[in-house]
Amino acid sequence: MKRFLVVVDMQKDFVDGALGTKEAVAIAPAAAEKIRAFDGEIFVTFDTHFENYMETAEGRRLPVPHCIKGTPGWELDETVAGALAGKPYTPVEKYTFGAKNLPAVLENAARGEDFSVELIGLCTDICVISNALLLKAFFPEKDISVDPRCAAGVTPALHDAALLTMKSCQIGVKD
Repeated sequence: MKRFLVVVDMQKDFVDGALGTKEAVAIAPAAAEKIRAFDGEIFVTFDTHFENYMETAEGRRLPVPHCIKGTPGWELDETVAGALAGKPYTPVEKYTFGAKNLPAVLENAARGEDFSVELIGLCTDICVISNALLLKAFFPEKDISVDPRCAAGVTPALHDAALLTMKSCQIGVKD
């Protein structure tokens, strides 16, 4: 069985940049260790916006420019980038909370074999849960899980709420 790790939006703007939090900074070393130790294929999502961000629906609701492609904030956090250095991984740009093409990317990588998916990253209550639910909808019989030690929400309370919601939707939450 193939094992896939999806590293969600571990970009500078979410760790210690425009939308960074102390919780995001705190989980970066654990995420890097998970990446280094992972025995399987790795996929890395990049929240991707452009100069017109403030004119988008998201920009009107969250008027904080972030992850603008080509800026330092769009790049991976240095700790995570260091863990990925020398390891093969597939980048997946996404233009909304869930990566609409991620199910097809994973299905193609599986090449007909059974697989499981583990998610880590930011933010538990927005993009991690969006991608976990998206994958569960496409692959209801697959083992989809999240490692809460390698994820952080906008706030600790929202992180916990997202984990509870994922459990309710039969997404595994690792101990």
